[in-house]
Amino acid sequence: MTENTTNDGYPRNSYAWYVVVVLTIGYVVSFLDRQILALLVEPIRQDLGLSDTQMGLIMGPAFALFYTVLGLPIGWLADRFSRRGIIATGITIWCLMTAACGLSRNFAQLFLARVGVGVGEATLNPSALSLISDYFPRERRGRAISFYNMGVSIGAGIAMIGGGWVIAIVGTAPPLVLPVFGELYAWQTVFLIVGLPGLLIALLMTTVREPVRRGKLRIATADGGETDNMTIRRTVRYLTERWRLYGSHFLGMSVVTCIGYAFLFWIPTMFIRTWDWSIPQISLAYGVLNLVCGPIGVNLAGAVADGLYRKGRRDAHMRATFLFACLFVPGAVLAPLMPSAELAIAML
Repeated sequence: MTENTTNDGYPRNSYAWYVVVVLTIGYVVSFLDRQILALLVEPIRQDLGLSDTQMGLIMGPAFALFYTVLGLPIGWLADRFSRRGIIATGITIWCLMTAACGLSRNFAQLFLARVGVGVGEATLNPSALSLISDYFPRERRGRAISFYNMGVSIGAGIAMIGGGWVIAIVGTAPPLVLPVFGELYAWQTVFLIVGLPGLLIALLMTTVREPVRRGKLRIATADGGETDNMTIRRTVRYLTERWRLYGSHFLGMSVVTCIGYAFLFWIPTMFIRTWDWSIPQISLAYGVLNLVCGPIGVNLAGAVADGLYRKGRRDAHMRATFLFACLFVPGAVLAPLMPSAELAIAML
């Protein structure tokens, strides 16, 4: 054991949790930058003359396609190069591209800017989860990952509450005029205000040390030996040999994620159109809901997973994921069917 490590060779708990906090802040910023668009659907649609389908393409495929596809190559990079550097680079990209959303004047420009946000944010999860795995032993890892995943709820909550506040202020202020770009719409100013300060988080990432890599996956080779050199061919073979596990996991999580993101992006618009709520109203209500209930849920899920693992359940994390996904379904189905906005909020 050294001054900076424990008896099991892992970094000291205090510093490990510092790293988790920094990564969580990064996750909060990433979700803030991707989620702020949900509050701006109506003004963007009106100012640029876009349809709901076009807004759906900007919120969904423009971001998700590259965010998803780049996961594997970025994971490959994270296994071989500085994860701290990868995350810092990604933060810089997505913050600048969020600001670029605020300079967009048509569908194509806004679509491409959202693609850039997806490319930048694709760097975070593979690298962050890899870092957490090297900072925490398996029996304490679930809680650390759950804390990190609070970034989703906190980021969504801050995006709603802070975004509604910024929109209200910008809406009453004189229009921002920039050289070359001229006078900006209020929603464009919001993107600039939200995107550019996130660059400070890229600097904060430089305070994170790269831990010793541990727990590398080893697979059998043709000559009967083992290797931890996971080439693309070996990765594909590893996944296809276990297609029942990974196929069901990916399918299930894809469905849950699809429903979750549909809610995150379209709930504000549903309340504005169906119950004539204002942006500040829905941003406060939905933001508080995310800030309060989200962290409780992810920390409870982490505690359940760690508890099951200590009891000898090797599939503890899968069981916890399945349980909490099932709890999500009733509210997701019932909320849009409620006769009043208050009951819909209660279902969420």
